[in-house]
Amino acid sequence: MSAEGAELIPVAEREAELTLSDGVRLRSHLWYPRHGGPWPALLMRQPYGRAIASTVTYAHPRWWAEQGYLVVVQDVRGQGDSEGRFGGFGQEASDTAETHAWVRALPECNGLLGCYGFSYQGVTQLLAPADAPPPECLAPAMAGLDERQHWCSEGGAHWWHLGLGWGLQLAALQARRKGDEEAWLTLRRSLEQGSYLREGRTLLERHDPDGMACRWFQQDPLTPDAWTVHTAPLTWLQRPMLLLGGWWDPHLLGILDLWQRSTAAGGDPELHIGPASHLQWWPQSQRLMLHFFDRHLKLSTDTPTSAASPRFWDLTRHEWQESLCATQHSWRLQGDGLTSIDPESGTLKAQEPGQGTVTIVHDPWRPVPAIGGHLSPDPGPAERSAIDQRADVATFTGGEVGQPVQLQGQPVLTLDASADQPGFDLCVALSRIPRGSSQVQQLSTGVLRVTGEPALLCSQRRIPLQPLLATLHPGDRLRLSIAGAAWPAVGVNPGTPEVASGPPGSRHRVVTMTLELAGSYLSLIPFDSGRVTTD
Repeated sequence: MSAEGAELIPVAEREAELTLSDGVRLRSHLWYPRHGGPWPALLMRQPYGRAIASTVTYAHPRWWAEQGYLVVVQDVRGQGDSEGRFGGFGQEASDTAETHAWVRALPECNGLLGCYGFSYQGVTQLLAPADAPPPECLAPAMAGLDERQHWCSEGGAHWWHLGLGWGLQLAALQARRKGDEEAWLTLRRSLEQGSYLREGRTLLERHDPDGMACRWFQQDPLTPDAWTVHTAPLTWLQRPMLLLGGWWDPHLLGILDLWQRSTAAGGDPELHIGPASHLQWWPQSQRLMLHFFDRHLKLSTDTPTSAASPRFWDLTRHEWQESLCATQHSWRLQGDGLTSIDPESGTLKAQEPGQGTVTIVHDPWRPVPAIGGHLSPDPGPAERSAIDQRADVATFTGGEVGQPVQLQGQPVLTLDASADQPGFDLCVALSRIPRGSSQVQQLSTGVLRVTGEPALLCSQRRIPLQPLLATLHPGDRLRLSIAGAAWPAVGVNPGTPEVASGPPGSRHRVVTMTLELAGSYLSLIPFDSGRVTTD
């Protein structure tokens, strides 16, 4: 392109390199307005190759540059074209302070710095030495600090589909760096053909044995003390922070945890939970982020100077809501021998005690599939009437509500349960049946894994579900569904600790589960209670 033609393009760009104190060189790409400056900087640090710049969910850096920002997208250590060995989250804190100082000193930067990015790129915003100067503002989306609770497991069960898929993506990136075309193709084919669900762990152990995902699968989610919980500097948690989450995102609990941590540290975080999965966001999210950065990096006067109240998308009203109803709700379960046969047999009662015994037989040859929600291969809303009609799914349905009922917070199911084998799963879904309809609109899901001899004992089990905000309209009914599997969201419980959970195998056992409902109840933990948890 001629120099004259380049002048017509409003955004300039260039490559840049930072040499760290240990000699490792990190590569970045810069976008900035062609005229004027210097500008406040937006920094994204990520492991997928800086050219992608998270455009799966974010506007391209050129758009951000057109809004008056220097955009810096850096390949983290050991990824893309940056030197060094990739070690995952644990490596990022040591590189953060030097990267921030380098960005502030770039000739295109006016010294003001904001951070943005989601998922891994959300974590890179939060990890730094305790005495590192914080950025002016940061906007971590769909991320968390606890590797066990926020990144790879739920209720004691590994995320199977998600954990393997992400781990193999990182392994393929490492194969490309090494120039190993054969390994790259092997990994890619396993994802394209779906064979990764059966052979994924073997592929990780062969091609990326030191990777985070491989390590996570080797750790037991039921032993929390063995897991890493990262720490964000207190001064960083006190900075202006925009937190974005999605109802169908697996890292939602991580974002809610950051909200609680920042608030406890004296910060005033701005929280938005919208109709989003991990890779599909709501269209207005880009403008939302732009207004946040303008407010804190340009001192814009056309937006509020303080953070707004938390905003939540109501899944059934299809609208944003800022003030939430504080009304407490709880229901008891009633069922009998037909509850797994007739979807209308089991009931949810708000005023009556729980009663009855329900038996569910889990056959690993035909595990109950996971649909929609935050962990399945097809996340988002789901209509589950066909699932609820299966004879290995127990359903409990409430009566028609007479007035609007707001469900807000984290649903938690408590009941006594046991099995005839030393291992079982309780996979739970909460749904809405609209007035006059036979549809079953899934709202939230959760899982609890029980292994070993404790599975044989009838004990109280507590199953947290994915948080939600939804309103039951007059005539709607609420339904709770319980199954013994959610494949491939989580691996199939083999019914014995002698066999690893995973795809169905010849050594997996048929498991008969017994639910004692006398002390059962379904409740909601409010968002602002500080008690939202995965345990």
